[in-house]
Amino acid sequence: MTESLRTIIVDDEPLAVERMLTLCRAQANLCVVGTAQNGRHALNLIADLSPDLVFLDIAMPELDGISVARAVEAAQAKPAIVFVTAFDSFAVAAFDLAAVDYLLKPVDPERLKRTVERVLVHRKEAPVAADEVRSEDEFWVPHRSALVRVRPRDIDRIDAERDYMRLHVGERSYLLHQTIAALEERLDPELFIRVHRSVIIRRDQITGLGHDRAGAWHAELSDGSRVRIGRTYLARVKALARR
Repeated sequence: MTESLRTIIVDDEPLAVERMLTLCRAQANLCVVGTAQNGRHALNLIADLSPDLVFLDIAMPELDGISVARAVEAAQAKPAIVFVTAFDSFAVAAFDLAAVDYLLKPVDPERLKRTVERVLVHRKEAPVAADEVRSEDEFWVPHRSALVRVRPRDIDRIDAERDYMRLHVGERSYLLHQTIAALEERLDPELFIRVHRSVIIRRDQITGLGHDRAGAWHAELSDGSRVRIGRTYLARVKALARR
């Protein structure tokens, strides 16, 4: 039997709600159990109906979609969140909140179908206790008007740029809205090492260590570049050579 996802649509524009209703009714796996036109009503519906899935607009007055998602994140029984918005600039914040997907208006029916499939897969995955989580299996990062899946093992280096982290993946790079400390906690320490307050490097990218006459140490990378090692992290990096 096909699983049916109990779904809530949240959008402050009545026409947008009607359009999503039409799209959802064409999806065999969706059963819309409620709609809301503001964030507070959405939270009440989520608490009362315990939906499996929430299609959530972001740009709403008073309590926006990001605030709603943060409130839902603290709940024990969390529905899958899919953001639906006309503004792709919100993608970074959306995925910081572990949204399952991110849809741009006007929503394409085929794109919605793929989103539903992703939610179904997400629900089948066994929940993992917070203290058992060691690292992320993937990051979803915005690129132009789309989202790109980046596997940690493909990241060569991470540089902090104020409130964003630049993930270097081969010849490309992507920006992720995250503090370096929070991102470091999400990475496998067996795979990555922080060498500076603003730099994290995949361990196998380090080909050597060196220092100048003033005693400042640097890491030599496989692409021929050098990265300064901060004093706080020097002992940890030197330990690589003693393995």
